[in-house]
Amino acid sequence: MNSYVLENNVTDYLNVKTKHKGILAWILSTDHKRIGILYLITMGIFFAVAVFFGFLMRLELISAGRTIMEPQTYNSIFTLHGVIMIFLFIIPGLPAVFGNFFLPILIGAKDVAFPRLNLFSWWLFLIGGLLAVISIFLPGGPVDTGWTFYIPYSIRTSTNVIPALFAAFVIGFSSILTGINFVTTIHRLRATGMSWFKMPLFIWSLYATGWVQVLATPIIGITLLLVVIERMLGVGIFDPALGGDPILFQHLFWIYSHPAVYIMILPAMGVISEVIPVFARRTIFGYKFIAFSSLAIASFGSLVWAHHMFTVGMSDTAMWIFSLLTFLVAIPSAIKVFNWVATLYKGSIVLEPAMLYALAFIFHFTIGGFTGIMQATLALNIHIHDTSFIVAHFHYVMFGGTGFGIFAAAHYWFPKMFGMMFNRRAANSAWLLIVLGFNTLYFPLFIAGYLGMPRRYYDYLPEFHIYHFLSTIGSWILILGLLIMLINFILALKRGKKADANPWGGETLEWKIQSPPPLENFEEIPVIKTDPYDYSKYELEQKEVK
Repeated sequence: MNSYVLENNVTDYLNVKTKHKGILAWILSTDHKRIGILYLITMGIFFAVAVFFGFLMRLELISAGRTIMEPQTYNSIFTLHGVIMIFLFIIPGLPAVFGNFFLPILIGAKDVAFPRLNLFSWWLFLIGGLLAVISIFLPGGPVDTGWTFYIPYSIRTSTNVIPALFAAFVIGFSSILTGINFVTTIHRLRATGMSWFKMPLFIWSLYATGWVQVLATPIIGITLLLVVIERMLGVGIFDPALGGDPILFQHLFWIYSHPAVYIMILPAMGVISEVIPVFARRTIFGYKFIAFSSLAIASFGSLVWAHHMFTVGMSDTAMWIFSLLTFLVAIPSAIKVFNWVATLYKGSIVLEPAMLYALAFIFHFTIGGFTGIMQATLALNIHIHDTSFIVAHFHYVMFGGTGFGIFAAAHYWFPKMFGMMFNRRAANSAWLLIVLGFNTLYFPLFIAGYLGMPRRYYDYLPEFHIYHFLSTIGSWILILGLLIMLINFILALKRGKKADANPWGGETLEWKIQSPPPLENFEEIPVIKTDPYDYSKYELEQKEVK
């Protein structure tokens, strides 16, 4: 299928977008922008539920012993917090919302390659998410296995494991279809003149992410389906009591779930690569290195899954190979950080809210990266494995990285998506509270974990009280910041100042059209003649001032 046929298909699909009215005009729309907003709304609701569960967990851990719930309830809330955050917010957050909304615009297309498939992906996501939430209220009680569904417990527990597993299975299909759609769109629908090295770096990150979604997600889908079969039919696949191998489950789970870390973080890195040159008023430093590093992260990241399993009894040879590969995957990540910092160097930096979140991303991701390298050191890994040190590291990468990337994208593209400006002072206040709350919440867990505090525990020894107390206080500060950010966005939608087409002075294609974008994005498909980050005029002005 050539690009001309795809363009005609897109036009045909667009013709059906105005047949419905009211809510049907949204939930049956094939417009990529409306689908992106549908993802935003549904993921926002799921995120709020997961934050509430996290609040309850931290409230329980404010002091030793029982505080507000029983151990079984804690295990269920802990599991649901992880499942919703990972599968319904962190993994799909940037590709599903901002990828859907901006990918066609950034490459000069009218829509994605397969608009109806795009809508079907959202429906699968919604059905999977609702199934996960509904499982809480079914007889037997909510799932209590942890978000990793480790064997043999997930085979033997009497809670509602099968609905949760099936929910993750359905959401996985949504991820696969989105990846196929994005990869095809990037290959076939780029505007005339947009060569590979004239694509915005956010598109490079979505391209690398799309391949990981297509190649890695089927593995976790099959694995979860095997667990369902084992629970229903008693087939010995993973359960050692039936002749199965629980270590095989871990291998299959992490063969997907570690690349999934890069499904989470790569689009966030792409957002940071968009935000920094705009607010530093400088051409991005090392464009090709950043672009290829996205592909390198996706490739190397698929080879390091067993660094989650250094304590399972692997051979020494396997352990040092996976340790070495983990050190190597840090190189392309470091390339991105070095190039971002080099772009900032001598730039005319404007500290808009999106830029503040981008800078916080670099800070948090650096901490997360360094502590990840620490875990790749075999002797140290034995000491800190399954401690709260791992919890802190994971959240510094996932929430401190991907979460802050989502917040940066939201503040950067909000005026373009909705045509309204938010209150900058309120946004800056929210940023300060979120940064303070996040670090107060998770940094003490590094210290507690190094001192021996196990993760996933309902109770703890008295010597760990101060760390959990500080962590719980941090969660309150973080939630306050999130609430201010949410209220600021809602008020902006109701009574915000109308946004200009290009309020930040960006050079990529979305800033060349009105806010919000029209139905088919462009009156005429643009012809690309310049690089996406041509800020030479600003750099020239800066030199003249000096």
